[in-house]
Amino acid sequence: MQFYTYHPMVDYYNSMDSEAYKGGAPVDLGIQDIGMSAPLGISAGNVQGIYSKIRMGAGNIELAFPGAIRGQRQQHTPGMYGEDQRQAIREMGAINEVKFTTHASYGIYGLAGFTGDNPYNVWFQREQRKSAVDEIKRAIEFARDTAGGGSVVVHTGEVDRPVSEQPWARTEDGKPMFKAYEEEAEVTRVRIVDERSGQVHQVRKNQRVARPKWLTADHDYVGRDTKGKPARIKKGDYVDYVGRLIPFDDWFDPEKGRVPVYDEKTGRFQNELYDWNRILDETEKRNQWKAAILGKKVDQLTDEERYAPEEIYLRSTMETNEGHSRGWALQYGQHTEEELKQLKELRKAHEYYKKLEKDIPEDEAWRVMKSDPMFRTPTLNELIPTKPKKPSEILGDAIKMTERGIEFARQASASQELQAEDSAETQQYLVSADKYAVREATKSYAEAGIHAMDCTINPKNPLVITMENIFPERYGGHPEELRTLIHKARGEMIKRLSSNTIDDPSGRRYTREESQQLGRPELFGKVRQIQNPYFRNMSEEEATKKAGTHIKATLDTGHLNTWRKFWQDDPKKSPQQNDESFQKWMLGQVETLAKEGLIGNVHLTDNFGYQDDHLAPGQGSTPNKEIIRILKKHGYDKAWTVEPGADASTDLSDFHGLMKAWRHFGSPIYGTGMRIGAPQTWTDVHYSYFGQNKPPYYIFGAYSPSNEWTLWSAMPME
Repeated sequence: MQFYTYHPMVDYYNSMDSEAYKGGAPVDLGIQDIGMSAPLGISAGNVQGIYSKIRMGAGNIELAFPGAIRGQRQQHTPGMYGEDQRQAIREMGAINEVKFTTHASYGIYGLAGFTGDNPYNVWFQREQRKSAVDEIKRAIEFARDTAGGGSVVVHTGEVDRPVSEQPWARTEDGKPMFKAYEEEAEVTRVRIVDERSGQVHQVRKNQRVARPKWLTADHDYVGRDTKGKPARIKKGDYVDYVGRLIPFDDWFDPEKGRVPVYDEKTGRFQNELYDWNRILDETEKRNQWKAAILGKKVDQLTDEERYAPEEIYLRSTMETNEGHSRGWALQYGQHTEEELKQLKELRKAHEYYKKLEKDIPEDEAWRVMKSDPMFRTPTLNELIPTKPKKPSEILGDAIKMTERGIEFARQASASQELQAEDSAETQQYLVSADKYAVREATKSYAEAGIHAMDCTINPKNPLVITMENIFPERYGGHPEELRTLIHKARGEMIKRLSSNTIDDPSGRRYTREESQQLGRPELFGKVRQIQNPYFRNMSEEEATKKAGTHIKATLDTGHLNTWRKFWQDDPKKSPQQNDESFQKWMLGQVETLAKEGLIGNVHLTDNFGYQDDHLAPGQGSTPNKEIIRILKKHGYDKAWTVEPGADASTDLSDFHGLMKAWRHFGSPIYGTGMRIGAPQTWTDVHYSYFGQNKPPYYIFGAYSPSNEWTLWSAMPME
C-alpha cells in the first residue's frame, strides 16, 4: 500500500535515515526490520492473501498455522499447501525481497504429550506427543519449501504447575516474587505421573495423609543393629521393638524398615497425620537415603534422581495400601503350614481306614462307625442327632475342608501379596508431572531439532526451532523454564547425534535389586540404555554446534509482560514504583537470555499485564523499546514480528496494528507529495484515506461551496 501526502489516495511510503527529520523520535527499528504475523486461514486465506500483506508494505512476514492435525477453512495447516502454492510463496518472497518465518500450529502447547486439564481424565500420552512432534516436522518442511530456512516457532506449555512452588518464585531472602493467587502455596494442586502409562494423579497440598508414628530411640545408648553389628544408637534414631538400630539403607524397606509405635494400653499401633511440611521433612530423608545408596551428597543428586514432595506424598498413601496388603497376606497364610501337615496326616489316616473297612464284614461295619457332629455347639448336636459315618467318609470330608482352607489361604494370601508387589512396583514409577513433562518434551524438541538440521538447505540460513515462552500458567512461560528446556533439549540432541546409546524411550528403570546384582548401586532408579537409532557418528563438539544452531528461543514480549498479574507488589511502594520494579525484573530476564545467545526470534506484542490480548506495541504496558535496545546491544539481528491480533477486531485491520508499531518505534516516513519543509508524520497517513483523522487540504465537487460565497477574510474554505 502506498501513500501520497496531502492526497486522498494511497500511494507510497518508506523508511528513511533519521537525520532527514530533525527532532524526530529515535529510530529503534525501521519498517524494513519489523514484520507481521499472518495466521493462514484468518488473516490470509491463501497465497493471494499473503501477497496482499506484501503489497501493504510488510517486509517480513511470519506465516502461522492456527490449525492442527486436519486443517479447516479458517484453521490452515502446512498440509493444505501443495507444491504449487509453496513454490508461489517462495518466488513471491524472492521477487519482493520479503523474508518469511514460520509459526507451527497454535493448537500445540508443548511437546510432552499432555492431553489437557480435564480433572477427571488427565494423561500424558505418547501418541499425543508423537502427533505434536509430527506437526512441528510439517511446519519445518513448509519453512524449508517456502522460506528456505529461518525460525519455526513452537509453543512451550508442557503442563500447568503451581507458580509459587517454583524455585524462581522467591527472592534470595525468601520473599515471594510470584503467586498465582493468595492461598496458592497452601492449597495448590500438584500432579504425579505414572510414567509407564502416563496416567496423572492429582492431590491438593492441604490434604493431609495418615502415616505410622515411627518408633525411635528415646535416649542414647550402645547396642546392635538389626544385622547384628555393634552400633551407637542416638536419641531419635529408628529402632525396632527390641531396641536394635535400623540401618540407614533399610529405612524404607517394607519388611526390614521402620516400625510403628505400639501402644500397649490400647493394643493398637499409633498413627499421625502428615501435613505438607511433614511431607517436606520426609522428602529430605528420602533424598538423604537415595544419595547414600548412590554414593553421592544430597546436593549432587540430579533432578531425575531427586525425589519431589508430591512423589513422596503419593508414595505415602501407596505404602499404606502396600502395608495393608502385606498384613492380610500374613493373616491369610499364617495357618497354612499347620494345615499342610494336617492334610498329610489326614490322607494317611484315610488310606488306612479305607483298607480296614474293606476287611471288615458288612454286618460288623457298625463297630467302626463314628458320629460326625454337624454343629460346633454341643447342645445343637444333642438336639439334632446325626447319622453315624464310616471313618473314611469322615476323614474324606475333613480332607475336603482342609484342602478348601489351604486353597483359600493360597488365593487370598497370594493375591494380597501380589497387590503389595504391584503397589511397590508402581511406586518406583511415580514421577512429578513437572519432571516427567520436561523429560518427554526434551526428547521431542531434540527430535525436532534434528529434523530441522536434516531439512536445512543453506547453512547460512539454517532452519531453527524456536521455543516460545508461553503463558505464565504453564511450564515454559518463565524465562528460567525456557532456558532449562533449551539447554536440556540441546543436551539431548547432542547425545543423540554423538552417543552410541540413549535412554530407553519406554522409561524402564533399574530396580534396587537389579543394581545390586550388577554390582553397580549407582544405577538404582536410572533409566536403562538402548542402542541409539539417531546416531550420526558426530563428535561431541560438532554435535554441540549443531544443537546450538538449530534449537533456540522465541521471545514473546507480550507473554513475558503477563507475569505482571502474578507479581507480588510491595505495599510500601506506589503503583508506579511497583510497575518499575516488575519491568526491571523483566528486562533483567531478557538480558540473561540475550547474553547467552538463546534468542532466535522475537514477537513484539503488548497488553496490560493480565492477558495476552495482542495489542500493537506501544498500546499497553510492555516495555518493548527497552527490550529491543537490550537485544540489539547483544547482537540480535533476526526477525522482529508484530502479532497485531486485537487490531483486526478493534481497528480497521490487522495492518493498522503493524503501522502503530512502526510509529511507536520511531520509523520515519516520506511521501512523494510532501511540501517543502513539511516533514511527513504518521498522523498524515496512518488512517488514509478512509477513516483518516486529519481533514483534507482541499475539497472539490459537491462538497465545495459556491465561489460567490466567501469568508469576510477572503480565506479559502480549504
